[in-house]
Amino acid sequence: MLHDRVLVSAESEAGERRSGGGIVIPATVAIGRRLSWAKVVAVGSNVRTVKVDDRVLYDPADRAEVEVRSKDYVLLRERDLHAVAAERLSDGNTGLYL
Repeated sequence: MLHDRVLVSAESEAGERRSGGGIVIPATVAIGRRLSWAKVVAVGSNVRTVKVDDRVLYDPADRAEVEVRSKDYVLLRERDLHAVAAERLSDGNTGLYL
């Protein structure tokens, strides 16, 4: 049972990135306390604000990794999520809430 837990894919954004202006930022650049986005693959029975296939923002330092059928996942508490991006809103809003 997951209860208040959220299982997300462990695909990290490792490697080089690009800034908004197109400048390449190498993977070796040290970044202090950067949050990560991940896709939700399962939710516990007591989770109220997140659904499967939502994207959530979390702190990679506060994660517990687990391997299921040779795939890596991250197990998080619902209260440890910083933001949720959902596609399920029908009123035309962005779907991003904190």
